[in-house]
Amino acid sequence: MDFSFTEDEERYRKRVREFLKNNLPDGWGTPGYELPKGAALVAMLREWQRRMLQHGFVAMAWPKEYGGQGASAVEMAIFNEECARVRAPGALNALAISQVGPTIIQHGTDAQKRRFLPPIVKAEEIWCQGFSEPNAGSDLASLRTRADLRGDHFIVNGQKIWTSYAQYADWCYLLVRTDPNAPRHRGISYLLVDMKSPGITVKPLRQMHGGQDFNEVFFENVQVPRENLLGALNDGWRVSMTTLANERGTSALSQYVRYEQIFNDLVQLARISLRNGRTAADDPVVRQELMRHYVDLQGFKYNCLRVFSAIINGGTPGAEGSILKLLWSELNQRMQETAMGLETASSQLMPQSERAVENGRWQISFLRSRANTIEAGTSEIQRNIVAERVLGLPRSR
Repeated sequence: MDFSFTEDEERYRKRVREFLKNNLPDGWGTPGYELPKGAALVAMLREWQRRMLQHGFVAMAWPKEYGGQGASAVEMAIFNEECARVRAPGALNALAISQVGPTIIQHGTDAQKRRFLPPIVKAEEIWCQGFSEPNAGSDLASLRTRADLRGDHFIVNGQKIWTSYAQYADWCYLLVRTDPNAPRHRGISYLLVDMKSPGITVKPLRQMHGGQDFNEVFFENVQVPRENLLGALNDGWRVSMTTLANERGTSALSQYVRYEQIFNDLVQLARISLRNGRTAADDPVVRQELMRHYVDLQGFKYNCLRVFSAIINGGTPGAEGSILKLLWSELNQRMQETAMGLETASSQLMPQSERAVENGRWQISFLRSRANTIEAGTSEIQRNIVAERVLGLPRSR
């Protein structure tokens, strides 16, 4: 496999680096920089997306007629990789750009495309995803939120959970059951729901690291116009596969860069930590542990390259995505556990504590990493996918 880039692609990389150098938020990447919170964070990300839009780095994969750039998979991969290197923030509407936007382009009516696509690109309307439920997370097909068609409106009742940005969102792309008597993967429909509709209640979920990244969303007799049905009635499962499949692979290389950075930071932590009267980096047990992480990181890297190679050769990643999910989620948890071991008693100090190492940032990332093997499909589900679709093993009874 040849992973070298052409001269045009290298010029594109230079353009991306120049944009990032001149347009990142003030103070970004400097010691002590802290992200704003709440509405201030939304405002910062909205301004960041608008800067990206001005320079042609928003909705890169979309066709030009819908406000996109018609960028190639290689250009998208380069952009994602360079953003990861400087740990740049994502676009405010990243989910909508990568998921519901392409789904509307493929399955939407002309009226839906005119109504919804421009505000997504311009960050004028924020979107959230209403897929997961308390009893339908990794097993999405068992969802129970129901929508009954009555005349020109659906009446929606149910609950969604783990909904990012729901507290700020203007719209939600929502999976609902419209035929309770149909088989599990049928009888599901895909609705575009105004989050300001009467009957919607959003309740933030506080995580153990102190953040409120996710929400519960309750729907009680919420009216949704039939014209906001995306795709055909009861065909929502097929439509949702478009949502979940978009932009897989082009982010693979940026994922590797992100975890490579964590590994490099971990090595630096070992160099400033003490173990048995010397730096932890000189301790053979610590060195062995770091080496295991490095080997795992290289395995992840070449799996990322395999997926990326499939993308640029016109393929569509399938179960390989489950392999990547398993590798990065469990590798990150192991690296975070190593960090806690290196900090010894200081690992119990949280940010703002007087003696907290690096202002307690490792403690926050350690606590947040516990979700890695649950979010985006649990490790158990991912292993089942790999076993059945990659190894061809029979389903368990």
